[in-house]
Amino acid sequence: MSAPRGGPAVRVGAMVRRLDDGRTLSTDPDLVLPVASVGKVLLLGEVARRLADATLAPDRPVELLDADREVGGTGLIGRLSPRRWTVADLATAVAAVSDNAATNALLRLVTLDAVQELARRVGLRDTTVHDRIRAERGPGVPETFATGTARELCAFLAEVASGAWQSRQACQLLRDWLAGNTDRTMVADSVGHDPWSGDGVQVENKTGTDTGVRADTGIVSGRHTVVYAVIAAFPPGAERAAVAELRRWGTAVDRLAGTHRSDSS
Repeated sequence: MSAPRGGPAVRVGAMVRRLDDGRTLSTDPDLVLPVASVGKVLLLGEVARRLADATLAPDRPVELLDADREVGGTGLIGRLSPRRWTVADLATAVAAVSDNAATNALLRLVTLDAVQELARRVGLRDTTVHDRIRAERGPGVPETFATGTARELCAFLAEVASGAWQSRQACQLLRDWLAGNTDRTMVADSVGHDPWSGDGVQVENKTGTDTGVRADTGIVSGRHTVVYAVIAAFPPGAERAAVAELRRWGTAVDRLAGTHRSDSS
């Protein structure tokens, strides 16, 4: 099975790795690109780590500031009336609907420095979060929320999938949050998965959407467990081509995970 290849207008960094035998498909996996909200995986990882080692309580209340609520973009919490939410509420909102207000509140709680240190500790050199979510980016602030490479995202999620990162409790917390993601429109769109069918296939992923960027990273468990990361950067007018590339990579994820009984590769 050959790796999908991007169109001329779309730059793609991608990797799919099957964990039991190491079989890997990739295209420019070390290409550093903006990853948009995929970077929130690192924030969720830091929250999971603290909950697992009991340095943070899931029911700890966190106040939303006006600055948190005014960022716009994805999410619901900033549009709802309560001003106080628990850590568990906020983490669930970040994972399920990529909530920007919840992201900023959690970043303020655990600190950006701590999220960046987590990335360094797991050996990520080019994958990190640079800043909080902002409605607009101008002079004096980082150009983008997060950047990364497909190889490093896969390396991190492989540690999580195997239970080798931090602790099994931390890994399971992060995986449970990612399993609640409501966005299956990119890579996961091509993965044979019906959560109501009892087919045993599990999809745990985080997507990212920004101007000129579509990204998706995750863990898929079928007959095999696969980790993947696909990042597509594109010029104006090429959004459909970028999404098509992510979905083409989804077919590779589907095959390597063996989510259909007829798959034998």
